[in-house]
Amino acid sequence: MTMLSTLSLKVSQLHDQALSAAGGPPVAEPIATATSERSTLLWQWIGTNHYFNSKLWAEEDLARRTTVSDGEIALNKRAIDKYNQARNDATERVDEILLTELGLVDAASAQTDAPISKVPTGARLNSETAGSIIDRMSIMALKIHAMRVQTLRTDVDQAHRDSSQVKLERLLQQRSDLGNCLDALIADTQAGRAYFKVYRQFKMYNDPRFNPALVAEQAKANG
Repeated sequence: MTMLSTLSLKVSQLHDQALSAAGGPPVAEPIATATSERSTLLWQWIGTNHYFNSKLWAEEDLARRTTVSDGEIALNKRAIDKYNQARNDATERVDEILLTELGLVDAASAQTDAPISKVPTGARLNSETAGSIIDRMSIMALKIHAMRVQTLRTDVDQAHRDSSQVKLERLLQQRSDLGNCLDALIADTQAGRAYFKVYRQFKMYNDPRFNPALVAEQAKANG
């Protein structure tokens, strides 16, 4: 399983390189490939998750504007909902690939709502999935990039830059800790000591069948 060797380091490098190439969020969307090779698909979905997190980051900034119309802010909110759903979908794809590669689920059932478990007896369930840790590392990369920009500003005083440097160092430590947790979880699953599951997000507010406000709207329209 060479693709899982030093996974956290490779993930951080991908996140940082994407932000550096784009000059900040949003980053470029990975080019989809037709391959079925799991290692290629893994990095494609990790990149896709980072792309949608970066779109969310940029949209959240726009949603805080105070000199534009309410209609523009509503469009920002709708975009945030869309990107958040796509970010979660990408996280699930990452988990499905990793679970298959680790031999924890039957490959044919990995994308279903009832994947067939192949977890060894005695392994403990980890409450956080590997994909969700990678998702959190993506958000940390965005915070690190934004805080590093603050340390380089020339339109603020030195106290602002010094304070930002302290925060940057703390963010880097947080990401390092997350990466260590990811590598430890992968190592434990490979050794048969732990496992995790794909948890479908079921974002009900995005689904017109479940959101009560949207159900009411539809009922009124049909009435």
